[in-house]
Amino acid sequence: MDTVTRRRFLLASGVAGGAAIVSGAVGLGLNELLETAGRGRADGIDPGSGTLVFVTLYGGNDGLNTLVPYTDKAYYAARPGLACPADQVLKINDRLGLNGAMPGLKRLWDAKRLAVIPGVGYPKPDRSHFRSMDIWQTGSPSEVLTTGWVGRWLDAIEAPAETAVSFENVLPPLLAGQKRAGACVSVNGLKLPKGISSKMVASLGRAAGGESELQARAAQSYNDLLRVEGLVQQAAKGPAAAVLPSQPARPATATGGDSVLSAQLSQVAMCIEAGVPTSVYSVSLGGFDMHADELEAQQRLLGQLDTALGAFSDRMQRTDAGRNVVVVVYSEFGRRVRANASQGTDHGTAGPVFVFGPAVKGGLYAEHPSLTDLDDGDLKRTTDYRDVFGEVMRAVLKIEPERYISGHKFAEMNFIAYE
Repeated sequence: MDTVTRRRFLLASGVAGGAAIVSGAVGLGLNELLETAGRGRADGIDPGSGTLVFVTLYGGNDGLNTLVPYTDKAYYAARPGLACPADQVLKINDRLGLNGAMPGLKRLWDAKRLAVIPGVGYPKPDRSHFRSMDIWQTGSPSEVLTTGWVGRWLDAIEAPAETAVSFENVLPPLLAGQKRAGACVSVNGLKLPKGISSKMVASLGRAAGGESELQARAAQSYNDLLRVEGLVQQAAKGPAAAVLPSQPARPATATGGDSVLSAQLSQVAMCIEAGVPTSVYSVSLGGFDMHADELEAQQRLLGQLDTALGAFSDRMQRTDAGRNVVVVVYSEFGRRVRANASQGTDHGTAGPVFVFGPAVKGGLYAEHPSLTDLDDGDLKRTTDYRDVFGEVMRAVLKIEPERYISGHKFAEMNFIAYE
C-alpha cells in the first residue's frame, strides 16, 4: 500500500478528522501550545482585544428547563411531569429563574457578570442536529458554507494555528477556514483504531515525491497527531492540571460534544495564565439530546456544566489575562414546548444563550418567548444568534462582524464593556 493510499485508509478509520486535515488544522500537544507563551498575538489582531471561550452544548439543550419561566401557567400545563418545580428554581426576576442545578451561574448573575439572552435562534429553523450546528458555527442560516466565521477571520489575517484552539476531539466547523484553521488539542490524547500502530502512522508522516501541497499538509498532520498523546498526557500530570474540579465522563453521543468539560476548561485556564497568544478557544459538553426521562438527567448534566463554569470563572478572576476572558454558552437548538409521552422533549427551535466574564454587563437582554404564541408548537425566536456573535466580535475580538458574516444587518446588544 503506497503512502497516499495509507493516509486515505487512516482517514476512513477515524485516526484523524478528515475535515481537520483538509482545512489544514494542526494537532498540537498542550506543552507545545504552552511553548507559544510570550510570543504575542499575530499581526492583524488588535492589541486591545480580549479572549473568547465558546462552550458548545451538543444535542440540543432544553432551554425551558434551563432558564425556567416559573410563573407561567402555560409552562406547567405543557409539561405536567417534566416542569421544574417553582420552589426549586434559582430566581433571577419575578418571571424567570435558573435550573436549581446552576448555583454557580446564579452567583455570576448576582455579581452582575452574567448576560442572559432568551429565545436565541435563526430564521427557518432546522431540527437536524448537524445542520443546525453548522448554521450556528458558519454564521449562515441559508447558504451551506464549509468555513466557520472564526475560520474566515483566521484566513483574513493569515493567523498561525495557535490563534484559535479547540480542546475537543474534532476541530469544530467554527474554527475551519479555507486556507487557515485552528489547532486541535485532545484532552485524552491520540487513540488509534485496533490494528493500527504508531509506527504505521509515523510512516505516513514522511514526505513522498510528487505530492501536492494538500497531501504534504496531511502528512504533517499525522506527525502532529503522534505528538499529541505524549505531550498532553505529560502536561496532565503537572501541578496545575487538577485546579478545576474533576467530573465523571459521560458516554459519547452521536450528536457530538466532549464528555468532560472540566478537563477542557482546565487546559484553557493553563494556557490563558501562561500567556499563550490564543484569541478563541472552543470546548464542549455533549449528551443533551434527551427524548426520554429528561428531568433528572438534564439536571445532572447542567450540574456538571455549572460546576465547571463556576470554577473556571473563579480562576479567571485571579489574573489580568483571565479578566479579559468572555465565555459564551450555547446549543444548536432548544426543545419543543410540550413534553412527549416519554417525559422527554423533542427537537425544537430557540433557546437561551449565556455570556459571562468580568467585562460582561449582567442582565436580561431579550424578551423570553411566549409559551402561548407558538410556531407549530415551537418557540418563536426573540433574538437572532448573529447579533450575539456580532457583539462578541466587536467587543472582544475588535473586528467588524459584517466582514465575516454576510447578509445580516447587525443589531447592537451592548452586553460587553471593557474598562
